[in-house]
Amino acid sequence: MAEPERPDPHSPMRSALRELVSPPLFMAADIREIDRQWAASHPAISLMERAGAAAAELAGSLASESGEAVLVLAGPGNNGGDALVTARLLAAQGFRVDVASRADPARLPPDAMRAWAAWRESGGSVLAAFPASRRYSLVIDGLFGVGLQRDVTGEDARWIALANGLACPRLALDVPSGLDSDRGRVRGCAFLAGHTLTFLGLKPGLLTASGPDHAGELHLDRLGLDPATLPAPLGIALSGLETRHRLPARARDSHKGQFGHVGIVGGAGGMVGACLIAGRAALQQGAGSVTLGVLDERIVVDYGEPRLMFAVPEHLLNAHLEVLAVGPGLGQSTRAHALLQTALAAPCPLVLDADALNLLASDPELASQAARRSQPTLLTPHPGEAARLLGVTSGEIQANRIEAATRLSMHFHADVALKGNGTVIAHPDGRYAINTSGGPWLAQAGSGDRLTGMASALLGQGMAAGDALEAAVWLHGQPGG
Repeated sequence: MAEPERPDPHSPMRSALRELVSPPLFMAADIREIDRQWAASHPAISLMERAGAAAAELAGSLASESGEAVLVLAGPGNNGGDALVTARLLAAQGFRVDVASRADPARLPPDAMRAWAAWRESGGSVLAAFPASRRYSLVIDGLFGVGLQRDVTGEDARWIALANGLACPRLALDVPSGLDSDRGRVRGCAFLAGHTLTFLGLKPGLLTASGPDHAGELHLDRLGLDPATLPAPLGIALSGLETRHRLPARARDSHKGQFGHVGIVGGAGGMVGACLIAGRAALQQGAGSVTLGVLDERIVVDYGEPRLMFAVPEHLLNAHLEVLAVGPGLGQSTRAHALLQTALAAPCPLVLDADALNLLASDPELASQAARRSQPTLLTPHPGEAARLLGVTSGEIQANRIEAATRLSMHFHADVALKGNGTVIAHPDGRYAINTSGGPWLAQAGSGDRLTGMASALLGQGMAAGDALEAAVWLHGQPGG
């Protein structure tokens, strides 16, 4: 591995997530391998000391001005070692520091054992019980890191609950204790951080499922390692739009025919609004023209958006289209089934959402037909729809969202957006992205229909399928998007 990219290993280079462009996502196994390779090639340079220096710098800025001590919780592994280095460096800066740990120093990993010894040699003491009666200016969580392989229970869980109840800022080191760094699920209970300083690279579990609610504001410090020397994992954090996500500027001498004719099939009785929302979103995202094939034949105009055109669904499926979307308000009638079957043979990119996905899940032949398509296919399921497609429960989907999205992508040879907190966009070649825009305001009826229209419009204007889906998900999550 190459030498550090900064000359002073104790000078942290911290970045907030919003400052990074498509940063890679590292699984716990990747991080362990990076650690192992570094230790083998740089035995005299401790990454733990660098992590502690980065954490001490951030902690110093987060500690309230109450004058109270900083509480550092140190666990039995290397995460606890990072916390002990942090404590020592904070104390050297003049902070009053309490360290609490239930770890047996004789059973610590070598680096963490050295950090324990250095803390004690500096005059620091270790509390064996949680100091619940004291007030603190900051609590630092170094109990469990990426290596956690079990649910947190018993006294460990009680410490986390007490820490969560402290009326002060909370900082987690690497990952909040109790959070699965690969999957974002809570293992029994988890530390609720206002800030998380993660080391070497971002972890996917910080960005999806329960991760964002527990990690708070994310900060990354690569500890001086050159990103070019790190392995290239399959995942990225979608923290902004790259050039590939942007359409070229339109020439002044252009016309609607150059920007795609989008067809959207859906809108059964009582559900027409879903189709209208998708169509409006497609126009707003720049589609040249949009025609709705609404099953409820009483609807022939959208007075709120009169630019939308209407056609009999069966006729629309035979029209020349740049992209076809099926699903918003479609229903699961015999007619809806027949329309989807015809749509799967369309010679253009196809976006499937809502009841189109439910119909695929209930008919293996339709699902097989979808998987055999030669044109690009985009699927945008929520966890319930994904569960039906994979024949599992929604809980199982949420327990490993990356794996679920990847399985769907591979099975259907499609680009898949598994919606939810930290939408996972999986591609047929095994790559994936976790979106970092959006929030709870998207949890309402019609939100998914809007995403369908946005993705269809970008596809219709010529953007590559995977890029169009990523861009649509990112833009959908922007305020007013």
